[in-house]
Parts: sequence; structure tokens; C-alpha cells
Amino acid sequence: MRRTKLYFASDFHLGIPDKKSSLEREKMLVDWLDTVKQDASGIFLMGDVFDFWFEYKYVVPKGYTRILGKLAEITDSGIAVHLFRGNHDVWAFNYLKEELNISIHRRPRVFEYSGKKLFMAHGDGLGPGDKGYKLLKKVFEFKPNQFLFRWLHPDIGARMGLFLSRKSRLANIAKEGKKDIEYEISDEMLFRYSKKKLEQNPEINYFIFGHRHIPVQAGIGDSCEMIILGDWLGHFSYGVFEHGEMRLEYWDKK
Repeated sequence: MRRTKLYFASDFHLGIPDKKSSLEREKMLVDWLDTVKQDASGIFLMGDVFDFWFEYKYVVPKGYTRILGKLAEITDSGIAVHLFRGNHDVWAFNYLKEELNISIHRRPRVFEYSGKKLFMAHGDGLGPGDKGYKLLKKVFEFKPNQFLFRWLHPDIGARMGLFLSRKSRLANIAKEGKKDIEYEISDEMLFRYSKKKLEQNPEINYFIFGHRHIPVQAGIGDSCEMIILGDWLGHFSYGVFEHGEMRLEYWDKK
């Protein structure tokens, strides 16, 4: 089978709302990866694969063996896998690159495929407003703070992270299988960010984001679209790029 497609997925938030539910979603993701690897030339994981992830020098969070093993199998077969770190797995450093041969990105990147330019980012901290989160993001990315957190015993650090994760709004969404709230596209911060970015870079054809949890495909100008990939908490959505065109699809969780 010819490898003609790029696949995109985001916001799995493995680890919430509890071990059982997380494991069910992890098995679904492995099934999805098993399917898409048949014709994928590349797979882009656009952030928040884990709801909490922190790499100590010799320790990583317990679990996730199925998806990590499947990703290793895919990269070993020669298929490129990229991870754009999100706000929940911002502390993914070198382990996934060294052990799984995954390319790690934190900043936005532009890739070119089939003559089209794709602007990609997780999406957190982009666009106007949200000053509180942008400040918090700087706290999380401040290397001395990462150094201090690393001095916590892994049992304490991981327990703290998972405790906060399982009390979050996203944990309730995952527990109840709900979809997140709807909104007007004109109010979406990533839509406004994309419009401004397109004015500066009119050659871009697609803006591809995670983070916002609602599947969106919206036109910006005459030859550009913004795609928000949704999530694997209530939507089970993903993106497919083939022959220069992008579309959203949905995985049958049954």
C-alpha cells in the first residue's frame, strides 16, 4: 500500500479521569495507530498526549506501555512521528526522542507537503488574551522551576500531578463522555491568531492546532483553512492530509 497520507491527532489526555477509562482510550488509540500506519507517510501528535508527564533523569511516569510500544513500532518501520508538546506534556524532554525516535517540537513549525504549507502548533498561549495562562506557561517553562520540581521524589511529584489532573474540568468531560462547549468561530482566539498570521505569511495554506478540544475546519481567506483537531475525550476526531487537501474524520470508538 502506498504511503500517501499524513495523520494528525491531539489531546488524548491519557491518565484521566481514572486508570480504567484511560486504558480504554489508550487501547482505542493503539487501534487507530494500527490502522493509519498502513498508509501513513507521517503522523503528527499535536500535544497533550498525556494529562501529566514529567521526566526525571532516570524515571518516567508509570504506564502507557501500549501506546509507547506502538509508537516505537511505527518509527522502527520508518514512518516519521512528530510530537508538538502541549501544556500538559510540556515537561517531555528527551525520553520520547531517544527511546522512540519521535521528533519533539514545542514552538510552532511550518512544514511543506504536496506544494502546500502547513503551520502547526499545539495552540496554547497563541492569540489575544488569556494573560493568566500565558504567565503560568512561563512558570512551567522556567528551567529553574523544572530543576526544583525534579528534586521531588517521583512518587510525590507524579502523585501531585495526577491528583490535580483528576480534579480538572477535562477529567469530568472524560468521565461523562461529554463534548466540550460550542462557540462562535469569530470569537475563537486561534482563528483570530491565524487571520493575523496569514496577513504576515500569505503563503500558508493550513493552520493546524490542538488544545481547544472542538473539531473545527474553517476558511480563512481564499486559499487557507484553520483546523482544530478536537480531542479523544468526547469527539475522537483526527485530521487527514492527502493530495494537498485536509479533512477531519472521526474514529468509531465501538
